[in-house]
Amino acid sequence: MKEIQQLIEISQFYGRDSRFVIAGGGNTSYKNAEKLWVKASGSSLATIFEDGFAVMDRAKLNLMSDKTYSSNAAEREEEVKNDLAVATLSKGKRPSVETSMHNVIDFAFVVHLHPTTVNGLMCANNAEGDLKKLFGAKTLYIEYTDPGYVLFKKVEDAIKAFRAENGAEPSVIWLQNHGIFVAANSIEEVKVLYTKIFDTLEKAITIPVPTDERATCSCTKQILPGVRMMLSTDGLKTLKVRKSGLIKFFYDNEENQAKIAKPFTPDAIVYCKSNYIFLNDKEPESVLAEAAKQIPAFTAKFGYQPKIFLIKGIGLVAAGDNAAQCDTLLDVFEDAMKIAYLSESFGGSHPMTQGQIDFIDNWEVENYRRSVAAGASKGRAENKTIIVTGAAQGFGEGIARCLLQEGANIVVADMNESVGMATVEHFNTLTKSNRAIFVKTNVSEIPSLENLVHETICNFGAIDSFISNAGVLRAGGLDDMTPENFDFVTKINYNAYFYCTKVVSKVMKLQTKYAPEYYADIIQINSKSGLRGSKANFAYAGGKFGGIGLTQSFALELAPFRIKVNSICPGNFYEGPLWSDPVNGLFVQYLNAGKVPGAKTIDDVKAFYLAQVPLQKGCSPADVTKGALYLMEQCGETGQALPITGGQVMLS
Repeated sequence: MKEIQQLIEISQFYGRDSRFVIAGGGNTSYKNAEKLWVKASGSSLATIFEDGFAVMDRAKLNLMSDKTYSSNAAEREEEVKNDLAVATLSKGKRPSVETSMHNVIDFAFVVHLHPTTVNGLMCANNAEGDLKKLFGAKTLYIEYTDPGYVLFKKVEDAIKAFRAENGAEPSVIWLQNHGIFVAANSIEEVKVLYTKIFDTLEKAITIPVPTDERATCSCTKQILPGVRMMLSTDGLKTLKVRKSGLIKFFYDNEENQAKIAKPFTPDAIVYCKSNYIFLNDKEPESVLAEAAKQIPAFTAKFGYQPKIFLIKGIGLVAAGDNAAQCDTLLDVFEDAMKIAYLSESFGGSHPMTQGQIDFIDNWEVENYRRSVAAGASKGRAENKTIIVTGAAQGFGEGIARCLLQEGANIVVADMNESVGMATVEHFNTLTKSNRAIFVKTNVSEIPSLENLVHETICNFGAIDSFISNAGVLRAGGLDDMTPENFDFVTKINYNAYFYCTKVVSKVMKLQTKYAPEYYADIIQINSKSGLRGSKANFAYAGGKFGGIGLTQSFALELAPFRIKVNSICPGNFYEGPLWSDPVNGLFVQYLNAGKVPGAKTIDDVKAFYLAQVPLQKGCSPADVTKGALYLMEQCGETGQALPITGGQVMLS
């Protein structure tokens, strides 16, 4: 149907642009004489297709206009919800709560958005007066009314009065502290109307919103991990920070903070709730001490944990149940900051009243939206943040992918930027509410590792597990091995493990300080060559033997801080590039080095190694991941070297 394709087109057109829609908000519709197609609750305009719309029977919707509902608000909204369900032809779809408004607006296409520029006016003290100065005295303006049936009736009555007075249908309806409805009989007309509206508003804005982004402070990693653990009393939280000139405008000044202390729109309450914590000290220890007081007091007072923090010098911090929720929290609250800033061009900010806030907070419809938006990742590593070095490809990529599928947020730390970025792009097609990021990292340089930790904290708020996987191998006997190759192998396989542990343990100590039952993990991906010598491979084996010595020593030092340190000693991953690369893989190296007596081909080398494994199989990333999950889940072992070798090497 052509009109439905046009509905999809205009929905995605506005839904993909954060100036008009954030957090999947807004709704759109198309109607003919018999049916109405309206966005279903939980659908996102940015990605919507035909199955994202609820199909409604207009004859049954029309009956709702004249029906008398309960005077009790909760009972009334339940009755309305049930009647909307009866009118729904596409079962399994919950129509937008604003469906009835879409039905009574007498145009084929209706596009309801919450544009930031529009709400800069609609959430301002002079909203009605300035609106009519800009768009004319006949502009249809609706004072704030609780969403649902009461708002529908108010809009319906206003439309009838407008028709009677003007002999025409209103094509634009402005809603105080909410947004705007624009309607027309073609999507081209809708776009023309919206363009005129935005052009007019932008000319009226006297002080544009700052758009510059700011680099996050290095002290972020001294604060966020502690705050994250204060919040993780009932499951791990994820934190994410954002910093810009706009955010600095508010965190620098307590008077400005008062302008964003209460929400402006129902959407802000759905996602961010209605109370927030502002921390105005810049010293990390003072910030943490204040957070330790405010968080439990906040939770006791309001019955929920804070989702939004504004920290002086740090930025806007979202505290979510998962990484996806953090992105939404940041987008929604930053939009509130923009609204507050823009409202100064129209008489200053006009937040919602406490009564209006309470209605939204307790409304079943918005609680349903909140639950849909929350998302979930179910797995053994759910909501843990895990760094995997050398994870752009090969064994590290496989381990990282398996942990991602167990619900972890993954940081791919690797030197290979192009491959690493592609890996993360693929990873994020596999996620639910967790996320993956890439950080270019040289594990042999401490400044690079410090940047890795900083970026991880800024994106996820903590480091629950650090998997030191990056490694290199240069095979060769005493006659062949050069000092340069020996030093290179040792620096990556041995020295870098020390560098990684030195840097990451500082953050983990902060985390365990604020969570007395929490354990963090450092896991070195070692090798069976760390348990048994390897002919013509002494540079690699020596580094791995030394790595187990480091593991045992680090474990003793970090045990008082509840940081477990263990090694995993895998067998051979024959399918990975380390072994199978046709140019520089180990099969080629070992053949050329004469490591396998009598071997004339790569297949001869492979058969030789497989024959040494009692279970007759190589070691896969999935096998190692199961070992890593075991080490993370238990809290009774540290300083261990766990062999996963198919029985080729057994502990004695």
